[in-house]
Amino acid sequence: MSNELIESKFPTLGLSIFTEMSGLAIATNAINLSQGFPEFETPPFLKNAVNEAINSNKNQYSPSPGSPELLAEIGKLIERHYQLTVSPSDMITVTSGATEALFVAIQALVRPGDEVIIFDPAYDSYQPAVELAGGKCIHIPLQAPTYQIDWQQVESHITDNTRAIITNSPHNPTGTLLAESDLLELQRIVLANELFLISDEVYEFITFDGLLHQSALKFPELFKRSMVVSSFGKTFHCTGWKMGYCVAPEALTLEFRKIHQYVTFCSSTPFQAGITQMLATDHEHIGELSPFYQRKRDVLANALEQSKFKVLPCQGTYFLLLDYSDVSDLEDREFCHWLTKVHGVAAIPLSPFYEQDPKSKVIRLCFAKNEDTLLEAANILSSL
Repeated sequence: MSNELIESKFPTLGLSIFTEMSGLAIATNAINLSQGFPEFETPPFLKNAVNEAINSNKNQYSPSPGSPELLAEIGKLIERHYQLTVSPSDMITVTSGATEALFVAIQALVRPGDEVIIFDPAYDSYQPAVELAGGKCIHIPLQAPTYQIDWQQVESHITDNTRAIITNSPHNPTGTLLAESDLLELQRIVLANELFLISDEVYEFITFDGLLHQSALKFPELFKRSMVVSSFGKTFHCTGWKMGYCVAPEALTLEFRKIHQYVTFCSSTPFQAGITQMLATDHEHIGELSPFYQRKRDVLANALEQSKFKVLPCQGTYFLLLDYSDVSDLEDREFCHWLTKVHGVAAIPLSPFYEQDPKSKVIRLCFAKNEDTLLEAANILSSL
């Protein structure tokens, strides 16, 4: 079909930076520290539980919101970690990845002409989903190296058209966390202006140095106006399964499910069965995630101490930011291409996460890799 026969909804939108850099890493056989997927295996118990579910003929559609057994286990998980009791059947929806949950939440809340506040650098799926709903993103840039939110600036951007705020903590790509004081300010602003919150919490169990994740689920008044998105892929090292969920008050969940049923209807039944068994049986895995990833963060950061890169603070996620201003004058995208093609290490530039390029010389590395991989990459980077 000729391109002249259809008017694109996104005429300037091309491949995502993740697709671009991972493709380049494959083409050049580079060490891929760009796209955020673990190099190591999904827990054997979970893989065996999924295989058992397949062999037990649990291969047909599940109920659209998710299997009752999995919804119940998610409810227990929320109660254990956030001391919040929710109705699994009325307030939790299993989705085909967190990206679907984010898309559906945005479609459920945003109407034509609405404004949605997001914080740059922002995950790249937010804006296309808002625009497909007829809304407009209002970008508030965070300033390196702390990447904290200026709540006075947020208030100054609220108008009669403001409908929602999207937050992400632990934050991709910066690795920062929102503190309890941030959530209290967010709650005050949301309630005072009758806004909604979409809280992207996919790295909720990966925090470092004794810091705690402050979920919107821990703030009852804020949660009344929130949709909270989580990811099994990040928690159980199975990003390719595309399994996530959304937790919201009953009225918001009802609107969420109206759209969810026409996006994927339901998610993989055997994967749901396996994750149910994992949640019911293994309560240690989630508690071990923070020290597991902190060791990897420290291996990479320590190996780069003598390099010309400046390692920026990392409080959570499995991403580390590096300032390369003492290494090169290239702009970040060009630098990442050079780094991949010439030196064999693939990273992600930060500028695609912004509405307006901040011209900062900062790149993102994923450290969800085996130690040998991290040390090999660090050795190359330290030679620059």
